[in-house]
Amino acid sequence: MNYIEKIDMERVPQHIAIIMDGNGRWAQLRGKERQEGHQAGAVAVRQLVEDALKLGVKYLTLYTFSTENWKRPIAEVAALMALLFESVEEELFVKHNVAFRIIGDMSKLPDNVRDRLNGCVERTANNNAMTLVLALSYSSKWEITEAVRSIASKVKDGNMELADITDEAIDNALATSFMPDPDLLIRTGKEQRLSNFLLWQLAYAEFYFTEVLWPDFNKEELCKAIYEYQCRQRRYGLTGEQVTNDEKTL
Repeated sequence: MNYIEKIDMERVPQHIAIIMDGNGRWAQLRGKERQEGHQAGAVAVRQLVEDALKLGVKYLTLYTFSTENWKRPIAEVAALMALLFESVEEELFVKHNVAFRIIGDMSKLPDNVRDRLNGCVERTANNNAMTLVLALSYSSKWEITEAVRSIASKVKDGNMELADITDEAIDNALATSFMPDPDLLIRTGKEQRLSNFLLWQLAYAEFYFTEVLWPDFNKEELCKAIYEYQCRQRRYGLTGEQVTNDEKTL
């Protein structure tokens, strides 16, 4: 099936979040070092950005490096940091009018990586064709903890009442406050878990799990995920009949 031709371009999800899994296994299956898998994964990211942009996706959030990944062997972490440094190609963002954002604990990154990433964020701030978000040194528990601390500090200082702590207040305290929640979560590499990623924001997202390893995830695979998303009915707690009736009145 040609999924590129099957999807409805009028109903492409506004925000897609992806857990990019399988670089190491991709390399091992080919008798290569894990680093070569990460390099192939970086190539897949660059192509995905262009493909998502052409499909009309407005926000693309990629789980790049979790707080738990710092526990990996030092050599692998160092190689990943070097690859990340090399992969930030500003011409890609300039050429396609893409804004670049980061969510995560940036304090743990090497100075040269952090400075380069922050510089790219600043220089692409006014781009508006799409926003590419890297979840880097990120975990949802870290993010929620930081949000709770921020809100608690405001209450303690008398700048917020307990009654003001609402869903919206928490949304605004999260690192993702600048964008809408994901419509679709994709995880490659066979595993079916969230791995501490956007736990609050994915409350009503559609999940799509695939056995395809990340370096092999191409435009056809992306369109396959979008097609399955479009075949589902998003209910948000309503009955299917209620949603159908609401759609008829639009």
